[in-house]
Amino acid sequence: MSETSETNPSHVAAVPAVPAPAVPAPAPLRRNRGFMLFWTGQSISLLGDQVSLLALPLIAIALLHASTFQVSALTAATWLPAILGAAAGTWIDRRPNKRAIMLSADLGRALILLSIPVAALLGHVTLVQLYLVALLTGAISMLFNTTYYAFFARLVPQESYIAANTRLSTSQSAAYVAGPALGGVLVQALTAPLAVLVDAASFLASAALIWRIRLPAKESEPEISEGDAEEPDPAAPSFRRELKQGWDFVIHDPIMRASLAGTATINFFTFLTGTSLIVLFATRALGLSAAIIGVALGAGATGALLGALLAGRAAAWLGVGRTVAAAAVLFPAPFALIAAAGGPTGLRAGVLGAAEFFAGFGVMLFDVNQNAILTAAVPDGMRARVTGLYSSINYGVRPAAALVGGLLATHVGLRATFLAVAVGGSLSLVWFLVSPIPLIKTIDDVRHVRHADDADDADDADDVAAPRTVP
Repeated sequence: MSETSETNPSHVAAVPAVPAPAVPAPAPLRRNRGFMLFWTGQSISLLGDQVSLLALPLIAIALLHASTFQVSALTAATWLPAILGAAAGTWIDRRPNKRAIMLSADLGRALILLSIPVAALLGHVTLVQLYLVALLTGAISMLFNTTYYAFFARLVPQESYIAANTRLSTSQSAAYVAGPALGGVLVQALTAPLAVLVDAASFLASAALIWRIRLPAKESEPEISEGDAEEPDPAAPSFRRELKQGWDFVIHDPIMRASLAGTATINFFTFLTGTSLIVLFATRALGLSAAIIGVALGAGATGALLGALLAGRAAAWLGVGRTVAAAAVLFPAPFALIAAAGGPTGLRAGVLGAAEFFAGFGVMLFDVNQNAILTAAVPDGMRARVTGLYSSINYGVRPAAALVGGLLATHVGLRATFLAVAVGGSLSLVWFLVSPIPLIKTIDDVRHVRHADDADDADDADDVAAPRTVP
């Protein structure tokens, strides 16, 4: 953003107009070495995550004979650390080297996951260990994800947010396609505990690629000595004040407020079941093997791949905000199909795959465009703390939802719980419809829509403070 100064024209001699220099277009993403390394690392890591996403519940279900509630508690343990996201984000904003945090997170998750195959070889895998692994990897993932957007914004210019998010989401979708099938085959061939080795290796690969990223000199994070780190600037805002600033921004900004309410609603209802209970339902109610479950989920995940590829086109056709609103229904509604699954083995697997296809298509339309809006809406100096605060609520509802889902599934059955996901999750649309988000046609509109909403609020306040007189 350029700065201008006002000068009295009567005191300045006339000078010939100088044409403003042309603003260069952003370089193609393939020429952005830092982003390409980051994208490659995330693609590998996401593939590994899908293997563990299938393997960990199967360890609990098949090896340890866990109950429905115990399986849902495993999901809850994974997401419980998200409630600390607000404090973590404020702490991360104060750290000058975001890359070091992400490196440490990848290495830490790899080491923790390695404990499972080691324990399996010794014959001592327990539910307590699974809960600890889920809790610790969840906590470290929360640190990584909270740092993610601050790091991403340094790598990618705003004009490329949707394109970059499309690439990242396409990789996520491809992982959804290949990961479950790979996980199912690995579980069948190696057993579930040994299959977790693949996820541990993927984190090591991600760490190696992040290590090679060098930010541009103009935007690189300052290096600080250990002595400097121990002496905080007395003029800097306090931790508590920075936390409050982030909270005020999230609550009072019309875009952030509606986004948080809508996504938290979707997250709560979709995590009533989550992947763990889907695997449990497919295993015990539908009678499918690990390999068939993996193939069904992988085939269904082609919907996520298609959604990621078409997210930019959908935004160009409907507008970014309207695409988000439509996807808020497209994502949870297909869970109703899972409740209706039955019949021969092929039909049961096909219905499971179809539900995953449509849900994956919706979630990618939602994620690509929603993430682009949020990245554009948050100021650089508070990205981590706002992401952390946002995640504290958005992801913080997940462990509560997992436990509620476990209780619902135990008392009313899994099929009724899947119907609750479909109906309740679709209600998130209301939050978006009553917000300025549907008015956002392109990412450049984020600032204008926000300012227009602020002006409307100011006009309303004026109307209340100064009632009109009747002529």
